[in-house]
Amino acid sequence: MAECEILMEHVDMSYPSNVYNARSIKQDFFSWLKREKTTALLKDVHALNDFNLLATDGDRIGVIGHNGAGKSTLLKTIAGVYPIEKGNIKVVGKIRALFDISLGFDLESTGRENILYRGLLLGATPEEIAEKQDEIIRFTDIGEFIDYPIKAYSTGMAVRLAFAVSTCLSGEILLLDEIVGAGDASFQKRAKKRIMELMDEAKIMVFVTHDLDMMREVCNRCIVMNNGRVVFDGKPDDALYAYSQHTDRGN
Repeated sequence: MAECEILMEHVDMSYPSNVYNARSIKQDFFSWLKREKTTALLKDVHALNDFNLLATDGDRIGVIGHNGAGKSTLLKTIAGVYPIEKGNIKVVGKIRALFDISLGFDLESTGRENILYRGLLLGATPEEIAEKQDEIIRFTDIGEFIDYPIKAYSTGMAVRLAFAVSTCLSGEILLLDEIVGAGDASFQKRAKKRIMELMDEAKIMVFVTHDLDMMREVCNRCIVMNNGRVVFDGKPDDALYAYSQHTDRGN
C-alpha cells in the first residue's frame, strides 16, 4: 500500500465577513427603534494564514493553541470540508474524520436509517454500511431505540450512535477533534478503548486537543498554532514549553 502523506504549502483559508455582518430585518427594525448607530462591519476571519505542514507515515501530531487559533479549521481543511483560497494541499490516503460526529443525522428518521445516512456521508458504500450495521448497533447498546426516530433519543444516546458509526469505517489518516465526552462511564471506557485502537491503526494522526497530558501520551510530534500559523513544530514536551511562552506573553 502506498505511503500516506499530508502536504500543505502556504495555505490560506478565511471565513468571509458577510457571514458575520449579515443582519435580519428584525435586528435592523429594533436598531432603528432604539436609534442605535450602525456598528462597524467585521472583517474576514483569517483562519489559516500561510500555513505549512508535512505529515508522513508514523506521525502522531498533536495540535494545541488558544481558542480561535485555527485548530479545528485545520482538520476540516485537511478533510476537504473547507476550500482553500491560496497555496497547495495534497492528501494521500483515506481519511477517517472524527469531528462534528452527529453531522448528517435526520431527527425524523430512525437510528437504523441514520446509520445509513451518516455512513454515506462519510464516504462508505451501502454494502460496507450493511456489513458493519450489527457491529454498530451492538456498540451503541441502545436496544430497541435503534428503530425509534432520533428525536426520541437522549443526547447521550445520539452521541453513542454517532460515535459508533463514525469509528466503524476504515481509514489511514485519523483526524480527531478532542475525545468524545458524552455518555455514561461504561460507554466512556469503551469509547476510549476504540479511540486508542484507531490511533494504533492509523498511519497518520492529527489530534486537536486541550488535554495536554493526553497529547503527550499519544503523540510523537506537536505543533503550536497561533493566529492561523504554526509557531512551533517539534517534540511534545518542547511544544508545551513553547505554548506556555505564548500564553505568558498573551499571544
